[in-house]
Amino acid sequence: MQHSFVLTRAFALQRLTHVLPRTGRAYADGRDIDRGAEAEPSTTALSPWLRRRLLLEEEVIDAALAMHGPAAAGKFVEEVFWRSYFKGHLETHPSIWTDYLALTAQGQARLATQSGLRRVYEDAIAGRTGIDGFDHWARQLVETGWLHNHARMWFASIWIFTLRLPWALGAAFFLRHLLDGDPASNTLSWRWAGGLHTRGKPYVARVENIHRYTEGRFSPQHLDENPVPLEEEALHPALPLQPADQAPRGEVALLLHLDDLHPESLMLGDARVVRVGGLLVHAPQAAEAVRRADEVAMTDALARAAAWFGCPAGLATPGWEAGLPIITAWAPVGPSAAVLPAGCTRIRREWDSQVWPYATRGYFQVRKMIPACMKVPRHQS
Repeated sequence: MQHSFVLTRAFALQRLTHVLPRTGRAYADGRDIDRGAEAEPSTTALSPWLRRRLLLEEEVIDAALAMHGPAAAGKFVEEVFWRSYFKGHLETHPSIWTDYLALTAQGQARLATQSGLRRVYEDAIAGRTGIDGFDHWARQLVETGWLHNHARMWFASIWIFTLRLPWALGAAFFLRHLLDGDPASNTLSWRWAGGLHTRGKPYVARVENIHRYTEGRFSPQHLDENPVPLEEEALHPALPLQPADQAPRGEVALLLHLDDLHPESLMLGDARVVRVGGLLVHAPQAAEAVRRADEVAMTDALARAAAWFGCPAGLATPGWEAGLPIITAWAPVGPSAAVLPAGCTRIRREWDSQVWPYATRGYFQVRKMIPACMKVPRHQS
């Protein structure tokens, strides 16, 4: 799998064409099966491109619906919406991200002073725990930058409840190595596994489930299958979704970032892009493979932007904007959003404006509005 993650728009479209035949009934029936790194995944593995918007959510949904129809493609469509749900939930609960960063720092401080915890942690990330399956997934993550979603949930549950390791350190380990590492999906999935996102309802890794859905490859023993859910004192109230900005008239400088690398489809109104800069902000302590993937994706986006707008494009070095107003696609809560230039104009896509207001609580509200969201105008190239 690691050899197929070429993070360019052209390769993303090739990958989409390749996986489309299995976005229908085959996806619904087999998506939970993890056959391992050497096999073609039972999911589409489009997430590294979707995470950077080298592919747009609506275009993969439209393609699946065109091939299979809404009944057969329904499960695939829902899974794409989960990504938007997570983004919207973190956008309206930004203190969850702040809390995660604080807990990660606290966990790292504990590793420096608690030798017992440090040994368990180091064995876990190196794949030396002796737990069947878990050790394989730890090594696969580091070597390939990707794990099947079911394996991610098993791994998180074992990390939290069997190994008794801090959940935020596990989330940081994932974010450091995943080629599709998304602040929202990753953080909220780990909280879900621990019983924090859906309060009191953790995800439990069970031996029978792992054995069945790895087709007998793994049967770990001595897992905690009756865990006590995690609790937290912090409250994370929902905040109103911040309003998007309107694009200014006249000449502007467009700033690209890793949360949105499809400048061709941005609705810029009467703004005329005459310069393009790239903001390359990696995940905290990102592995070299992730950094390289980010760089490839940004280089590809800058080249497409230069051709699309007919103007210079390069990394955003000091003074790149030449005094022009800066306009950028909306960066959801995460590393890129934290360092956007003050006063820049942030344009939010219609897709996000449609979904995020429904993401303040559980996924059910988003699921109910999927038919209406299918009517969102499509702006893509």
